[in-house]
Amino acid sequence: MRSYIAGTGMYVPERVVTNKDLEKLMDTSDEWIRERSGIVERRFVEEGTGPSDLALHASNQAMENAGVTAEDVDFIIFATLSPENYFPGSGVHLQRKLDLPGIGALDVRNQCSGFIYGLSVADQYIKSGMYQTILLVGAEVHSAGLNMSTEGRDVAVLFGDGAGAVVLQAAGDDKQGILSTHLHADGNYIEELWVEAPTTLEKPWLDHSMIDDRRIYPKMNGRQVFKHATVRFTEVIREALSENGYQTTDLDILIPHQANERITKAIARRLELREDQYVSNIHKYGNTTAASIPIALHESLAEGRIQRGDLVTLAAFGSGFTWASALIRW
Repeated sequence: MRSYIAGTGMYVPERVVTNKDLEKLMDTSDEWIRERSGIVERRFVEEGTGPSDLALHASNQAMENAGVTAEDVDFIIFATLSPENYFPGSGVHLQRKLDLPGIGALDVRNQCSGFIYGLSVADQYIKSGMYQTILLVGAEVHSAGLNMSTEGRDVAVLFGDGAGAVVLQAAGDDKQGILSTHLHADGNYIEELWVEAPTTLEKPWLDHSMIDDRRIYPKMNGRQVFKHATVRFTEVIREALSENGYQTTDLDILIPHQANERITKAIARRLELREDQYVSNIHKYGNTTAASIPIALHESLAEGRIQRGDLVTLAAFGSGFTWASALIRW
């Protein structure tokens, strides 16, 4: 038995924040941001909106496109690095909004690779027969946790808010569905892309010194991330293809995590992909971490870039370091 993606959905906040808007908050420029990342604008939520609120919109659209209702959902998997609360996770927030008490809700904390990690879990649950219909969501509210000053600009300009969702079910056609997933990590690089505090290594786990020292904001060694991302992305995409007896020439479309346009183009060059063989929408939304792949997947379907029978690869790299891929026969 294979699982397949029966429906997709996405949602981004209405508020558009352009590079020009960021020029008013920090010493940066539209030209600098575009050249460094390819980002032109991103979406930010208004105060009082959390990732599960964005996920609710995306989930309703995914369920509608799959031809199911919330009552059909057996299990929820929610990938995010920006939950409403330290605990519990966002999965139960979404469950309450969907009015689905009693079913399981699993939270995945694998940052940029979170959606594919979640997809792998959902795939195995459906293959085993444990669940029939799974709602998988990636959603982020980055705007609440960024240092929107010149000091934090290297990271702050990169991220946006948004949500993407898919409904997974058992495939009725043995030629359709998820062919394989591939998950990797290397904790030797934790400090290259992380948020150091709050931390339970200290008591109390949060105090004013952490805020004053800016330890609560994300830090990134951009050079290291770029170097490792281009290598690991390429490796894990080739791994997925090779595992199933394919080559890059067989690939119809690659949907990578939208981390940076320069990274996406570097991967495409390494794999010798044509421009129509990969997706890049980071110019519109920035890096939405766990939400970026399902958002790009939904848009690709809506634009007719994916057809039944196409060979589709999803791939991600991010904090941890973690990296992952999935190969799908659509």
